[in-house]
Amino acid sequence: MGLRQQVLRRKPIVPPTATPGGLARKLTTFQLTMLGVGATVGTGIFFVMHEAVPLAGPAVLLSFLLAGVAAGLSALCYAEMASAVPVSGSTYSYAYATMGEIVAMGVAACLVLEYGVSTAAVASGWSGYLNLLLSDVIGWRLPPELSSAPAEGGILNLPAVVLVGLCALLLIRGTRESAVVNVVMVIIKLGVLVMFGAIAFTAFNADHFADFAPHGAAGVTAAAGTIFFTFIGLDAVSTAGDEVRDPQRALPRAILSALAVVVAVYLFVAVAALGTQPWQDFSDPAQQEAGLAVILQDVVGATWPGTVLAAGAVISIFSVTLVTLFGQTRILFTIGRDGLLPKAFARVNPRTHTPEFATVVVAIVVAALAGFVPLSNLWDLVSVGTLVAFIVVSIGVIVLRRTRPDLPRGFRVPLYPVVPILSVLTCLYVMSGLPPTTFLWFLVWLAVVLGFYLLWGRHHATLADPVAEAREEAGE
Repeated sequence: MGLRQQVLRRKPIVPPTATPGGLARKLTTFQLTMLGVGATVGTGIFFVMHEAVPLAGPAVLLSFLLAGVAAGLSALCYAEMASAVPVSGSTYSYAYATMGEIVAMGVAACLVLEYGVSTAAVASGWSGYLNLLLSDVIGWRLPPELSSAPAEGGILNLPAVVLVGLCALLLIRGTRESAVVNVVMVIIKLGVLVMFGAIAFTAFNADHFADFAPHGAAGVTAAAGTIFFTFIGLDAVSTAGDEVRDPQRALPRAILSALAVVVAVYLFVAVAALGTQPWQDFSDPAQQEAGLAVILQDVVGATWPGTVLAAGAVISIFSVTLVTLFGQTRILFTIGRDGLLPKAFARVNPRTHTPEFATVVVAIVVAALAGFVPLSNLWDLVSVGTLVAFIVVSIGVIVLRRTRPDLPRGFRVPLYPVVPILSVLTCLYVMSGLPPTTFLWFLVWLAVVLGFYLLWGRHHATLADPVAEAREEAGE
């Protein structure tokens, strides 16, 4: 088989079946929806809002809407692809089935980047809220040496390492157990954010919206680009295709339900926070560690609301880390099952039905990044990966409609082909607001992954083995 045939070969689309000794189908639609909400609500509220508001001012509300519209159009495309190709692996699997192996590996590079870096970055920010909670409750906090990366004046961000380890242990224990814990944490953090809004609105001042767009349309677009990666939760839902009951119905419902909850929560909290203080105060270094909790303490003049919010943030960030770590392991599991990574990544514990090896490897790498590297300036890089993945899904819908019009679909994109095209154009517009250096680093990472594929992956792919390929086509 020539190089061109190798890199363009496509993975057969087979009906979802339970594989003996493989992942178990235990997740319900509600649990799947909560995975999407858990991976999304938290990052954009507790961290990225204080990065985005200085870029757009009060017009960050438009940035949230712009990002939400782009994510919404993409979510419709995700819903159709997830119902037509209901397997684990998310965008990687969709690209493999529609556009070929080399495109799938390019998408895999995006997914590994967005999940790995965002998980580490979120975990590294856990120490700020944890320290505030410890200080308010017991009057003690971790020393800076053990709560900051070396580049930030510390030795190790110990809370981040511990958080990743706890999430990994929970994921190894079982998918259903992890999903139940996540549901509890999501309900708690939504309750805490409602409490934040209720208290913040008591100090609401409409004058804070007077200078609505101080940096114009460019600021709105730049903030939308920074915010966009927080919608990674929509992709996280589709990584569980092999572990959900009735995937062709459950996946599209969970994706669209998660999107609705996320956009509503983002706008509610953003309006409440912006109405409480001038937008210029969001760039105050004192707020960077635990911004929303500081806002509440200023409003009430007491520590208890900030303490409650810090507790909610600690739980919320745990939830985000858990789900994004889950998504990363399932993507690597699927790539390993396809032979494009060593088969050890596809090994499943027969008792817990979880990919232990993939989980341990991901946990070690992410914990090292979170503990030793300050990642707060890499949000834009993660956004590029997320936007590229969303674009590929939208194009995949068009390709699959043309190549497999007879394929059963539990959901069909309305107003086809307008919605997929608008999804691509909107994502490209959001992408235009990101700095040029972000694209340079993204291309470097993409070249590394594709180099690995050309040198090793294409020779070991399951589709390179005629016997294995026959098994794929038979759905074995």
